[in-house]
Amino acid sequence: MKSTLILCLLLCVSGCSNKAAYQNLQLNKQQQCMRGPAAEYDKCMQGMDQSYEEYERQRREAIEQ
Repeated sequence: MKSTLILCLLLCVSGCSNKAAYQNLQLNKQQQCMRGPAAEYDKCMQGMDQSYEEYERQRREAIEQ
């Protein structure tokens, strides 16, 4: 499972834009949340509504500090 995720990340980074890679990771996390226990779904999905633009803004702020 972990090696599959790493392979997906490498493929996304090498062939896609950062935004596409972010969206692909979000989709992967959503699918993992759906496979988990129903009682933990809401907790798992927390933070999934963050747009790429918001993520990038926060990332840049963290780098500048």
